[in-house]
Amino acid sequence: MGNGDYVSYPSGMNIESVHRVAIPPPQPFLESLKYSMKETLFPDDPLRKFKNQPGLKKFVLGLQHFLPILEWGPKYTLGYLKSDLIAGITIASLAIPQGISYAKLANLPPILGLYSSFIPPLIYAMMGSSRDLAVGTVAVGSLLMASMLSREASPTENPTLFLHLAFTATFFAGLLQLSLGLFRLGFIVDFLSHAAIVGFMGGAATVVCLQQLKSILGLEKFTHKADIVSVMNSVFSQTHEWRWESAVLGCCFIFFLLVTRYFSKRQPRFFWVSAMAPLTSVILGSILVYLTHAEKHGVEVIGNLKKGLNPPSATDLVFVSPYMGTAIKTGFITGIIALAEGIAVGRSFAMFKNYHIDGNKEMIAIGTMNIFGSLTSCYLTTGPFSRSAVNYNAGCKTAASNIVMSIAVMLTLLFLTPLFHYTPLVVLSAIIVSAMLGLIDYQAAIHLWKIDKFDFLVCFSAYFGVVFGSVEIGLVLAVAISVLRVLLFVARPRTFVLGNIPNSSVYRNVEHYPNADHVPGVLILEIDAPIYFANASYLRERITRWIDEEEEKIKGAGSTSLQYVIVDMTAVANIDTSGISMLEEFKKTVDRKGLQLVLVNPGSEVTKKLNKSKFLDEIGHKWVYVTVEEAVGVCSSFMLHTQKANPMKDETEGLDSV
Repeated sequence: MGNGDYVSYPSGMNIESVHRVAIPPPQPFLESLKYSMKETLFPDDPLRKFKNQPGLKKFVLGLQHFLPILEWGPKYTLGYLKSDLIAGITIASLAIPQGISYAKLANLPPILGLYSSFIPPLIYAMMGSSRDLAVGTVAVGSLLMASMLSREASPTENPTLFLHLAFTATFFAGLLQLSLGLFRLGFIVDFLSHAAIVGFMGGAATVVCLQQLKSILGLEKFTHKADIVSVMNSVFSQTHEWRWESAVLGCCFIFFLLVTRYFSKRQPRFFWVSAMAPLTSVILGSILVYLTHAEKHGVEVIGNLKKGLNPPSATDLVFVSPYMGTAIKTGFITGIIALAEGIAVGRSFAMFKNYHIDGNKEMIAIGTMNIFGSLTSCYLTTGPFSRSAVNYNAGCKTAASNIVMSIAVMLTLLFLTPLFHYTPLVVLSAIIVSAMLGLIDYQAAIHLWKIDKFDFLVCFSAYFGVVFGSVEIGLVLAVAISVLRVLLFVARPRTFVLGNIPNSSVYRNVEHYPNADHVPGVLILEIDAPIYFANASYLRERITRWIDEEEEKIKGAGSTSLQYVIVDMTAVANIDTSGISMLEEFKKTVDRKGLQLVLVNPGSEVTKKLNKSKFLDEIGHKWVYVTVEEAVGVCSSFMLHTQKANPMKDETEGLDSV
């Protein structure tokens, strides 16, 4: 392929119209590795703002990177304060009852729900990059923690150990989240696809709703298992224990909460009606119980909540066997789920307001707040959708709304906790049920069915894995099927037969464009993926089958015999040694059949490796072209010029232009 090489062209060929495929200059291995690592870990090039900056400016930018409050804080205005104040008070009215409810769902003391809405939001306000994320406990994380930790320690028989394991699991969840952010490994979270999250969240929401039947029906004994069969068996085996007073109260409050949510959706300017409904339910329920003494008739109440701010819990963390293993496993699983939910929610609202959030910053912020939370009597927190939606609709301008919410929760902890003494547990269950029903996104499942059946299968598997198995089984199924799909894409890439679109020089998939014409004597194939060890054997067999099918078709039609096989490698971004070996074997196969292999537009990495392996010398540089059009033109001209069935007989007639 030297610049001084000249070749003999068939008559009618325009030398200037045929272009050369250049071999990229060699690149040192370390440079190539550095580029690959940069694209993997730093696709957003976070260090670009530090370039050509003085030392002091770099220090300030570094602080702002880890503490975004230093960036937006100096620009804060009175108008922002007004908006954030309204939003913060609004989400506090939702955070207080939700926090208590979710703590009960996690089999933890209700006061922990308030503790977890005080310290973590303050840390996120300083470190988070989202303006709309409202931090707090979440139902799915609470359910996961209760389900996984209860296998090691009973929340009723050994509540102290269970509580300490919850703090330890939160610590390890934060450690994982922080590590993923610092080492920029957030792409791991991407293995939880949208379809998997829809199914998993829907299944978890269904399980959470079913478990609330204990409080709604006033049952004292209830299964600790989360699957639907165990829950239904526990419910219907105790029909004689059902309390109608509790059931009526629960159904009334569920109806009230759902009606307010429906009203707020229909009238967005009245978003505060739905946001205030949970706190209103707590107040009404407490007054009703206090006036009627319903606690003496089977309606359980919260009881005394300890006054005061978060006590330290660093000495409560459990780092001894066998409990540490359970805490690590629980922390890692709940941490990944919390991270996926928080980042997904943050990105959703950032898209509405047309600003960008840094996923790695979010991981660092969420991880840090969970580490500090575990040391201050908090359990797992992230950015729940319901609370963030209220924050968004309330018109928040910055993360300062979390500070306002935190101050409101602090005042509640200092002065108002005795008011929750008569709050009925059935009201908390009603709050959980109404929140969880919003997570069962059946419309998203229907959309998946219409668009992509495989994605629907992932969603379906995750949902039924959670509902009929356990939360962990559903999660494993969702991830396993998602990874399986990736492996199938890699191991079984698509190959296409290309044809010429009439009256054009364009070549496209004949299945997509049935009117595309086949070129006599030429089979044009396209490989639609990189060639790796996982798919090399499949591609060799599939391409060979394409050739056999084409020869049978030509033989049946009595047309011109097949002479050239053109492989369009435009979509082949990379190739490994197994892929090169496959091409070498395939070259021998087409040689035995008396055919000529022609390559089109291999990428720079592919070209470098084919050149280093001497494959280009073996096939002949003259049989590598820039476009399918050029390759077909040359092959057709040779067939017309030589009128030979076997183009391999005269190697001197090839093109050395590419």
